[in-house]
Amino acid sequence: MEKLKDFLPIIIPLAIVELILLVYVLHHIFTHDTYKHGNRTLWVIVSIIGMEFIGPILYLVLGKSEE
Repeated sequence: MEKLKDFLPIIIPLAIVELILLVYVLHHIFTHDTYKHGNRTLWVIVSIIGMEFIGPILYLVLGKSEE
């Protein structure tokens, strides 16, 4: 249990950044109609299932159109 307490100063900020990134990406997905690849349903699923930074980052790199 002591080892977990040692990692909390690292884990908590990463979790906060992860949630902020997910909220930003979901907001962008629901407010835009065009995507480089795929559709809205695909990117919502990828963003939520791949929540550990990978899903939202994939959307920002591959799905977000340059409007």
